[in-house]
Amino acid sequence: MNTVHKRTMLVTWVSVLLLSACGSGGGSDTQAQSNSLSAETNSTNTGSATQSDSTGGTSTDNNAPSDDSNTEETESGANTDTGTALTSGSTDGVLCDYFYNEFNDSASVQMTSNADWSCTGSTRQLTANGIPDHETGTFPNPGNPNTISETAVSVSYTLTPEQTDTASTLGGPRGATGYVLNGVKIDANTAGSCDDSGNSCSLVGNTGNWHIEALGQTSFDFGTDDNNAHVQPNGSYHYHGMPEGFIALRGGDSTSMTLIGWAADGFPIYARYGYSDAQDATSSLKAMTGSYQLVENVSSNRPSTSVYALGTFAQDWEYVAGSGDLDECNGRYGVTPEFPQGIYHYYATDTYPYFQRCVKGQL
Repeated sequence: MNTVHKRTMLVTWVSVLLLSACGSGGGSDTQAQSNSLSAETNSTNTGSATQSDSTGGTSTDNNAPSDDSNTEETESGANTDTGTALTSGSTDGVLCDYFYNEFNDSASVQMTSNADWSCTGSTRQLTANGIPDHETGTFPNPGNPNTISETAVSVSYTLTPEQTDTASTLGGPRGATGYVLNGVKIDANTAGSCDDSGNSCSLVGNTGNWHIEALGQTSFDFGTDDNNAHVQPNGSYHYHGMPEGFIALRGGDSTSMTLIGWAADGFPIYARYGYSDAQDATSSLKAMTGSYQLVENVSSNRPSTSVYALGTFAQDWEYVAGSGDLDECNGRYGVTPEFPQGIYHYYATDTYPYFQRCVKGQL
């Protein structure tokens, strides 16, 4: 997905602060805004991950031969054999020994990316430094003045997630919705907002009633790169949508489901493709779609749609059950390659909300 660019403001009376941030309520996430298009520089990263196979052994995917005939290797040498759940109701046995520690020579990174996932007792533990393992866009850039730097990541998720009927909203100060396997957090909301008139907009603070989306709109530039990610003031690189670079490293395409991370409630997250019949692993794969639609009745308090098109603000979207494949948290229950008996799981999608904004499991 291309970087979201800011369009020329249609009226001169719109005052937009030249700062931006992400994470709902995350007022510390400051970023510069500009009319200039964001330039992106791509570099090559040849890193690889080590992870356990489904039998519990460890295979290193530095292009070395593997003794496990079931292990799948991508052209980049990445081991995509994620394992299979050992027991129903548990995620134990799936990616319980994922380790990555390689230098990323992308121009705006130039640091070692480290992510270490392990399963102990009843928990799945992640220790990481938040550095991406794939090419990134240029940071700082006109829409995002922040520099990628290491961020200490240490989280524990349950190995026995429990689905509930309650959706718990996460993001920003409420904590990451989840983490991609490379240790980069998922934080789909932003802290940008406008007042009712649309005369005063800021990409920090969430002080206005209308909350600006990072993706899918052209009024504001949050400086996101081709991975639908950008950088917070503390140096934290994070995803607002499909992590394209990581998916490519995992060999993700339309021929298979690709597990890319874990949500805060312990359930798995997949990228884009799922079975057309959620309960049938022999059914064809299809791109999953979210179940959010643009509102039909626009509030009279909303800034003018002639200035800010529908889709600019989070309130422009409403959940319509059954209009897509997924629930309000971009998830569903069904079978997956790693969980043949079925499990609740989430998707990154090309449609709104791109990444889940809430979780349905017990926290």
